[in-house]
Amino acid sequence: MRPPKAMVREVASRPYDVLNSDEARREAAGNEKSLYHIIKPEIDFPVGKDEHDEDVYLKAAENYRMFCEKGWLLQDEKELYYVYAQTMNGKRQYGLVVAAAVDDYMSGKIKKHELTRRDKEEDRMKHVRVNNANIEPVFFAYPDNNKVNGIVERISSGVPEYDFVSVDGVGHHFWLVAEDEDIGRITELFAAMPAMYIADGHHRSAAAALVGAEKAKNNPNHRGDEEYNYFMAVCFPDTQLTIIDYNRVVKDLNGLTPEQFLARLEKNFVVEPTGSEIAKPHNLHNFSIYLDGRSFSVTAKPGTYNDNDPIGQLDVTITSNLILDEILGITDLRSDKRIDFVGGIRGLGELKRRVDSGEMALAIALYPVSMKQLMDIADTGNIMPPKTTWFEPKLRSGLVIHNLY
Repeated sequence: MRPPKAMVREVASRPYDVLNSDEARREAAGNEKSLYHIIKPEIDFPVGKDEHDEDVYLKAAENYRMFCEKGWLLQDEKELYYVYAQTMNGKRQYGLVVAAAVDDYMSGKIKKHELTRRDKEEDRMKHVRVNNANIEPVFFAYPDNNKVNGIVERISSGVPEYDFVSVDGVGHHFWLVAEDEDIGRITELFAAMPAMYIADGHHRSAAAALVGAEKAKNNPNHRGDEEYNYFMAVCFPDTQLTIIDYNRVVKDLNGLTPEQFLARLEKNFVVEPTGSEIAKPHNLHNFSIYLDGRSFSVTAKPGTYNDNDPIGQLDVTITSNLILDEILGITDLRSDKRIDFVGGIRGLGELKRRVDSGEMALAIALYPVSMKQLMDIADTGNIMPPKTTWFEPKLRSGLVIHNLY
């Protein structure tokens, strides 16, 4: 299912998990066709409505049915792949919209690098069940493949089906892969790939796969080719993706003065003052720290990390172990209320603002993780610490929807 060309800008939205209910309500104001009415249906209730109430999920399904009945979403006449490209800051990345196999997720051929929380999984499972559809895609990476690139390049040289710029300045470009020969060849090429990697959307992936497996188990006539055996993903070559920094801010110094904190840092780090503005970290194992109106370049000393360990070499691991845990007493990044996380898309100025305002006492700016690090971790069956990767641009939701029937 997808919107008619003339309606795509009205229907398409940001993913459900990058904005809160109030923001979704503002963005959807005056637009009955906005996908937020399906993915953030609490906006159709009075302010303060709990998004996890049963009637909110039912409202999502009611709205989805209405979108289909009114022709705001239409079904293609045949099964297609789609090329979906995004342009941000002059850089363009080309993905393929596909149906990924639930079995490949369950067997580990679709690889994870993050832990998921059961409550978030259950929320997305309810949403998939009630709509009987994957309303939003997940975001996969695959090892760069020249043969796939060739097909994508040829198709994307044609006139796009959709071509628009969203309010955040990101360009979205979308082509149909309609020729049977191209469809067959893409299927062959993906079948030969050793693995795909979840870049963004671990909870959506888990929920979609678990609902698919649940439907298979409950169907006495299960064959294996039903739509519920697949879930929707957009797959990009690893070489085209950009991971940006995911930074930390901390409410207090655990009883230390700024000078005591800096003195403790010098045990494991080389600490150099850099003035009053936060500088961008210049390579792995180098961080920027901001507190008390001052910025410092902080470099981990040799021997404090293990570059042969996929997890031990990560800067999030080094800062978690040697700064957050050892000095500040923060041991659980998932639950400790003293720490918050700031996506690099907001800029280093956001870190400075939150410290200067008095809301936070300390900011730590990190060098971004590489795609190679992410894939090495997934390949070795390891899990990254929480809030390690931030991908931009985000996929626009509502360009395609995958029904499970």
